[in-house]
Amino acid sequence: MSLIRYKSRGVPAFPTLDRWSNLRDELNSLFELPLSTGFDQSGQLFSGWSPPLDLYQSNDNLIAVVEVPGMRKEDIEISLHEGTLTIAGERRHQSGNGEQAERTERYVGKFRRSIALPARVNAEKVSATYRDGVLTVTLPKAEEAKPKQIKVNAG
Repeated sequence: MSLIRYKSRGVPAFPTLDRWSNLRDELNSLFELPLSTGFDQSGQLFSGWSPPLDLYQSNDNLIAVVEVPGMRKEDIEISLHEGTLTIAGERRHQSGNGEQAERTERYVGKFRRSIALPARVNAEKVSATYRDGVLTVTLPKAEEAKPKQIKVNAG
């Protein structure tokens, strides 16, 4: 079950709404957990994690930068649906050579981040790169969303 915040096209996005988006992501991960998950198995309260995400905007593009170190690109899923970018994946536990961990602080397990985009994008031209643990998703703005210079004529 996923909760998606309704966003009217005429209302501008405010930075404080990102806090609500993060809360929604946390609630989504809570509902996706199996009921048998114990609190003490992984040392995390709900055995889920949420990678940090930054969203930048230029005249032509929206750029999402997500830190997902220790993952393979095959374990990351990116989708775009009705103005919402969703990045999901799973970081697996790396076991040693029969060694038992004395302390683990790195998050493992599934994650899902959804963010409402502040402008319409051209879904066919979206691209993503993954390098050094950083995922960069470039979302070209749709032509109607790009700012236009209007020339004033003397009359």
